[in-house]
Amino acid sequence: MTLSDAVMKDAQHLWDYQLMGHAPRPCSVVIGLGSHDLGVADVTADLYRQGMAPVVVFTGATSRTTRERMPRGEAEHYRERAIELGVPDDAILVEPRARNTGENIRFSRALLEEQGVPVSSVLLVSKPYEERRAYATARKLWPEVEFVSASAPMPLADYVRSIGDARLVVDMLVGALQRLLIYPAQGFMISQDVPQDVQDAYERLQAQGFTSRLIPDATGRSE
Repeated sequence: MTLSDAVMKDAQHLWDYQLMGHAPRPCSVVIGLGSHDLGVADVTADLYRQGMAPVVVFTGATSRTTRERMPRGEAEHYRERAIELGVPDDAILVEPRARNTGENIRFSRALLEEQGVPVSSVLLVSKPYEERRAYATARKLWPEVEFVSASAPMPLADYVRSIGDARLVVDMLVGALQRLLIYPAQGFMISQDVPQDVQDAYERLQAQGFTSRLIPDATGRSE
């Protein structure tokens, strides 16, 4: 499906806002957050090969969007992909239970503690449109650690082509922003300022029906 220029302009506002703009640097560990997107595993493997971290954690069970494509679990499929890309198996820890971003962080933290890995900083790898959500969640749940956000460096148009479904990508962008707006009050993440142009774009996209990834009965409006 081809979406209008106006829709894609609004989607671009949300995409740009989600990118934290952090420069990768050496950290104690690199954590790849499970999802439908194997590009997260690719970025995580690349950061490891660059010497940015001595330990890799992949975290994630399955979801409605991954259970068919990744029947062994997101973290396990990520591990297999990273090994294909040259990451040694003994450098990888797998956390196979997490079903949301909060669990990704909490369970990864527990696994690293269990394995005796000291952590003062984390390279946190997510999908591009969820960098800010992952960062805000991690800062809330693991405040004593410094987080550096990372994702595949690609424009929105290239990401849409890689997924093959423009409407799904816009739906996911809208859903990701809604969570940034409503989750701080629920204690799930730190609060962050949302510029008015981003808020306006989000509300226009909602009004046009890009709502499949929204939490029901939670508009995310900022009145």
